[in-house]
Amino acid sequence: MKNNKQIKNPKIAVIPGDGIGKEVMPEGVRALQAADKKFNIGMHFDHFDFASCDYYLQYGTMMPDDWFETLMQYDAIFFGAVGMPKILPDHVSLWGSLIQFRRCFDQYVNLRPVRLLPGVPCPLANRKPGDIDFYVVRENTEGEYSSVGGKMFPDTDREFVIQESVFTRQGVDRILQYAFDLAQSRPKKHLTSATKSNGIAITMPYWDERVEAMSKQFGDVRTDKYHIDILTAQFVMNPDRFDVVVASNLFGDILSDLGPACTGTIAVAPSGSINPEGKFPSLFEPVHGSAPDIYGQMIANPIGQ
Repeated sequence: MKNNKQIKNPKIAVIPGDGIGKEVMPEGVRALQAADKKFNIGMHFDHFDFASCDYYLQYGTMMPDDWFETLMQYDAIFFGAVGMPKILPDHVSLWGSLIQFRRCFDQYVNLRPVRLLPGVPCPLANRKPGDIDFYVVRENTEGEYSSVGGKMFPDTDREFVIQESVFTRQGVDRILQYAFDLAQSRPKKHLTSATKSNGIAITMPYWDERVEAMSKQFGDVRTDKYHIDILTAQFVMNPDRFDVVVASNLFGDILSDLGPACTGTIAVAPSGSINPEGKFPSLFEPVHGSAPDIYGQMIANPIGQ
């Protein structure tokens, strides 16, 4: 919401990744090329084979040492999907590629639209296109998805693991600022915060405090909050109640899959990992994963790409 200027002749790094990412990416590029031709944008595409399990099998790492410097030359990253669990554990492939992009490029906003499209059967009764139309704004760089922690006394009866959540004031405030700005730009002017401050006694009350403080700067935006358990139920029962939903990394991850599922399928839903200031390239991808179970059958829907 901060950097809306149009980039002249944008350079786009195309990374198909794994599984059906390789199958849907050509159609995604073809759609961009059609838009480029119609609107005379001047897009330039370069293709890369890293951030994939095939690359890992060949080189023993998900990406080359100079991946950061290479991708910094581009305005955006067009990404397919990552992960082939029969080849490599998901936590290795994900932390070695997609999470590196999000954190090193400070893509602190994950933006996912939830919209019921014409022609897509809705699993919810009596819903038609236009009834469901909101955004999930997810904090994308800290929160519950932290690498702070460890394991002690492995393989003994004293074995235990600890993983800590990290919520910084800067990190929380900037995602809330983005979400409030987005809500203010929409007709409903309504923001919903996902929390669990009745059970998570430190980080979630802090999140609530920052939401309340930020709301005072946006007097025209109606603000409410739901605990994450009842919020998931409301997504199913009353999806038309929402406009902009803002959440921490974990809660946002869950909600941004549940939302599109309520509109029929996550297969056609898009996702953006955004650096709003434009200092680093942002990344755009489908919500769906690499789907190894259907890879090779050429039946994957490319709409989300």
